[in-house]
Amino acid sequence: MTQTIARQPEAPTGALEPDVPARKRPRPGERRIQILQTLAGMLEHPRGEKITTAALAARLSVSEAALYRHFASKAQMFEGLIGFIEQTVFGLINQITTQEEHGLRQAQAIVRMLLSFAEKNPGMTRVLTGEALVGEHERLQERINQMVDRIEASLRQCLKVAVTQAAFPPDVDIPVRVTLITATVQGHWHRYVKSGFRKAPSETIDTQLRVLLG
Repeated sequence: MTQTIARQPEAPTGALEPDVPARKRPRPGERRIQILQTLAGMLEHPRGEKITTAALAARLSVSEAALYRHFASKAQMFEGLIGFIEQTVFGLINQITTQEEHGLRQAQAIVRMLLSFAEKNPGMTRVLTGEALVGEHERLQERINQMVDRIEASLRQCLKVAVTQAAFPPDVDIPVRVTLITATVQGHWHRYVKSGFRKAPSETIDTQLRVLLG
């Protein structure tokens, strides 16, 4: 799928553009994008209306039956959002590790990208923290957990490269270091959501990276 509904962080680091031109009949796949854009937008107002298929359909000025022609359930809509998050995040991680050879700088860039993505996509950050998934199918949270595991694997590889470049001592405990880095990222995501999106995830991250990565 070539369209994206995520605000892209500054390169290399995801707003829900592009706007779809008004048309009587959307092109194939276009309505799915509109549905996911609208869902992500509704998630940016955590203290607003409860997100139901009825509310989503009303926001789109379509019937609930029209939604179900594209998604079998609300859980599938959330799976669509998670898919876009994965596509964006891991595409950017691949871009970072391809363009930057230094392991420590790779890890630093990945952390900044993860926080920048959250800052630009507050609704999707509620999905990343699991807050938007409370009461939804448990497989959604499992998929987020798997995504975090993949992020940790990418960071471990960066630090292994850093060891070969003598940026870390050979006996450094990489799993512990990666756990601390991931916990810091997730902590910033949660803080951003709990503050009503007022406390920027990237706040003080440069200082924290110096502590975490030296």
